[in-house]
Amino acid sequence: MKIKTCGLFRQEDITFVNILQPDFIGFVFAPSKREIHISQAYEYKKHLVDSIQVVGVFVDSPKERILEIIQAGLIDIIQLHGNESEEYIAELKALCNAPIIKAVRVQNIHDIHTTTLADYILYDSSSGGSGLCFDWRFLDEIHNTKPYFLAGGINANNLAQAISHKPYAIDVSSGIESQGIKDFEKMAHIIHTIRGNAHE
Repeated sequence: MKIKTCGLFRQEDITFVNILQPDFIGFVFAPSKREIHISQAYEYKKHLVDSIQVVGVFVDSPKERILEIIQAGLIDIIQLHGNESEEYIAELKALCNAPIIKAVRVQNIHDIHTTTLADYILYDSSSGGSGLCFDWRFLDEIHNTKPYFLAGGINANNLAQAISHKPYAIDVSSGIESQGIKDFEKMAHIIHTIRGNAHE
């Protein structure tokens, strides 16, 4: 099982992940309290260990902006967290080779059955980054074989339950923060717990 720490926006966060080595980190390139600018991404990427893959999070962004960031070598994977259509995803896949994660905001059981051209699905609560969970019992109804990231309100208290659903990856953001800032101890606890449960 893999781990993604999302919403890194300080140099200290890069220091944390270089020590703890999650599989993925997320840079948010969309309006958010965790948004970073391209100039920051350059600086952070320069200091990031090579083994960690960078996911760029976008919300209904022009494809040209995503391609600019890809071509600059700032990210390895694209995460679409808005209302991007399948046509948009198809066009993006034709323009670049980067894997694509499509976020699905789960409000009811029907959302679990979403199909997409993207390489991965990310199941999130209806308000991503809020620290709230959706009803994870819906995950028992997944019938597609596409690997998925599980996000939305995951923290130390419900991590075991999240792991029990056996997602491809656990995605955490607010659950590794204290007062809106990434917390090394919380990050370490979650990463070490997932590593201890990884039997791939």
